[in-house]
Amino acid sequence: MRALQRYRIHLGTAAWILHRLSGLGLILYLLLHIWVIHHLAKGQAEFDGIMHSFNNPLFKFLEVGLVGVILYHLWNGLRVTLFDFGLFIEKQKQVFGAAVVLWLATWAVVAYAMLTRVGGLLAAVVRAGGGGLS
Repeated sequence: MRALQRYRIHLGTAAWILHRLSGLGLILYLLLHIWVIHHLAKGQAEFDGIMHSFNNPLFKFLEVGLVGVILYHLWNGLRVTLFDFGLFIEKQKQVFGAAVVLWLATWAVVAYAMLTRVGGLLAAVVRAGGGGLS
């Protein structure tokens, strides 16, 4: 048990880990994006087939998650940039709290816009039998 106590994760460490993981997630998305765009070279029909396979509720929810990852990376990156310029060094926990609030607020607004814009995505999920999202 003492060995586990040695590895207590502090707030700054958690922010660092999440920033690295969000960066890795963005790299994986970039590779997927390049793979999809690569299909343009094979012709419009091939590209349309790939795009059609992404046109389902699962991928719409994954897009909302991608936006969340992007926004976390953005707000935390701005927080780190402030510290790099020597600003708010003594208030790191408060600045991280503000970054998390901004992240969640902007994500909520964008997610709502995305989910309502796609033509009743939630209703489509319920119709498809995914109503019990437990």
